[in-house]
Amino acid sequence: MPAGLQHSRVHLASRSPRRRELLAQIGVGFDTIVFRDAHRGDRELDETPLPDEDALAYVERIAYNKASLGWRIVNWRGLLLQPVLAADTTIELAGELIGKPRDVDDAEHILQRLSGQTHRVLTAVAVGFDGRIEVIRSISEVRFRALDAGEIARYVATGEPMDKAGAYGIQGRAAMFIEHLAGSYTGVMGLPLCETAQLLKRFGYRD
Repeated sequence: MPAGLQHSRVHLASRSPRRRELLAQIGVGFDTIVFRDAHRGDRELDETPLPDEDALAYVERIAYNKASLGWRIVNWRGLLLQPVLAADTTIELAGELIGKPRDVDDAEHILQRLSGQTHRVLTAVAVGFDGRIEVIRSISEVRFRALDAGEIARYVATGEPMDKAGAYGIQGRAAMFIEHLAGSYTGVMGLPLCETAQLLKRFGYRD
């Protein structure tokens, strides 16, 4: 990047309303890039873990791929040349990756597994511009209190868990399940703001 080049906006390569809200919270201006579904040809969006891939390597790879694809889309579409921001979040419990629930039954099963346990929330953030991509990561530990079957069923019935890694949203009703958090609250939401702001600065973003 040429010395002195600065940006006042970014391209956000994410559909997540939570990430849009978090960027707005710290005053980052953005334009959203919408990807096609992975099944329509964007192989970078295939979120299937690789054989023996650990959770941290997984989220970093997915975030990197999203930023890389986002930058190529900027060039293909002739969009404004500004940094592309992408992120990915997953849950790790006892060494196992836990993503978004497939359906209601899966959401209930995931929450039953998290009940009374401590899990890790891993979020990777990637920024790409002019062929350069950097990735940062945020690791938080979250402990759930013991949950009974009734409250799990009532929570799942709200629909809140269905598009979220680990089948819960810390910023929503699931806040009442969380006994302890060590790490980044916004990282658990899906975009660690401290780390994201520092990464953007390295790409010339000015607030």
